[in-house]
Amino acid sequence: MTFVKVNHPASRSFDGLINELFNEIPSNLSKAMREDVLNFPPVNITEKSGYYEIQMQAPGLEKKDFSIKLDGQFLTIATEKKEEEKAPETDKLIRREFSHKAFKRSFTLDEKIDAENISAGYVNGILTVGLPKKEETARVSNEIKVK
Repeated sequence: MTFVKVNHPASRSFDGLINELFNEIPSNLSKAMREDVLNFPPVNITEKSGYYEIQMQAPGLEKKDFSIKLDGQFLTIATEKKEEEKAPETDKLIRREFSHKAFKRSFTLDEKIDAENISAGYVNGILTVGLPKKEETARVSNEIKVK
């Protein structure tokens, strides 16, 4: 099957141009905007048995670069890696694209999270934050007789 784009005279109207513009936007534009403009690294949030897991893609950092804070019900993950200025070398730098941008990302936690047992680890460019669920107290169920 071959896809053929047809230009109808009606599609040249303002509405047609706007529709064409928005239909032609790449699907990963939101990803590029999130990473480049808003400095939000991509995350995966998974519910597992007994806990939630946040995985954040943050390559090129070290454990000491992360700051993870819980303030009330807001979990904030932030980094700030300062570029080290090196003494001039004999090599001439033609192009510099390596850089580390600071970011700050917050998540709202509900009352189901056991805030005292949150854990975090950083391996191979992935920050993993474990959010254990509170153990549910057994509901007391009994029948009350009317006297």
